[in-house]
Amino acid sequence: MLSASDLAGRLAENAEAVCRRYLSAGRRAGNYWLVGDVANSKGRSLYVRLAGPRAGRWTDAATGQFGDLLDLVRETCGLVDFRDVAEEARHFLSLSKPAPMWSSKAYGDDNRPVDRPAAERARRLFRMTVPLAGTLADAYLRERGILRASAHTALRFHPSCYYRDLVTGRTIGYPALIAAVTDVDGAITGVHRTYLSSDLHPDSVGKAKVDGPRRALGGLVGNGVRFGFPVNAPVPVMAAGEGLETMLSLSHVMPGMPMVAALTANHLAAFNFPPGCRRLYIAADADAAGRHGIEGLSRRAQESGILPLVLSPELGDFNEDLRWLGPDRLTAGLMAQLIPEDAIAFLPA
Repeated sequence: MLSASDLAGRLAENAEAVCRRYLSAGRRAGNYWLVGDVANSKGRSLYVRLAGPRAGRWTDAATGQFGDLLDLVRETCGLVDFRDVAEEARHFLSLSKPAPMWSSKAYGDDNRPVDRPAAERARRLFRMTVPLAGTLADAYLRERGILRASAHTALRFHPSCYYRDLVTGRTIGYPALIAAVTDVDGAITGVHRTYLSSDLHPDSVGKAKVDGPRRALGGLVGNGVRFGFPVNAPVPVMAAGEGLETMLSLSHVMPGMPMVAALTANHLAAFNFPPGCRRLYIAADADAAGRHGIEGLSRRAQESGILPLVLSPELGDFNEDLRWLGPDRLTAGLMAQLIPEDAIAFLPA
């Protein structure tokens, strides 16, 4: 079975063919492939090296995104789980699919392997979690100023969630904050995992010391982690943003406003609006990728007759505002940015 680095190397050997397949709106210029972005838009912001020792490495000068061709396949195809990325890469390279190791749980009654869809695996993982209150994940969020996270049913805790090293393939269990990703009807389509460690200090909880302590599984495109959404009712006013902790920080001071964390800038731009939405507040992050998501979502909102309004933090993001400036200062900053009727409805008097 080829490792992630082996697959990336094989793709790099066919870098121009990869670009012609997944970035067809671009063109070759010397030893580079130029295109607008990972969404295959026309332009010259993203460039892929086609030759030399760094063949296959790419950078988007506008958003700051970068990576190898496996990352490019993931982004252009909207994939989340590494298994799906590897399968797509193998399909492109025409490699045979590796035979899975035998496991009684992985096979059906006729001894054929059972290929569980990512969304099903995500729902199964969420069923294995426990309520957030009093757990390591609750402590992690409390250290970040988010004191009422356990009130959100979308957030749970797993005491030993498998983490797979994408290079070696080895797995180890870490405690994890688990967030349910749901669609417009409230059905779970995926999960987001934040792997945790308490090794930094006996009284301190941080993210696990691994590459990529945040990972998602399942269907993210158009969906997100939702807080305070009514059941089977219109959502005339809501807020959307990229990061989980960003949106939890806003929810901390505006618990009555429905909110969603789309988890990445690209997924934020593709979020599906709920029925009856008239105003959409978009939480900004102070980076280029965040601006890319905001612009895409704002454009789609306007096309749908929804008024987009951007909320900007004083510092790098709203969790930094909550932690370092405090909830009162965060509330005052939001008061100046909300439409008056929304400020009255959603901010404390």
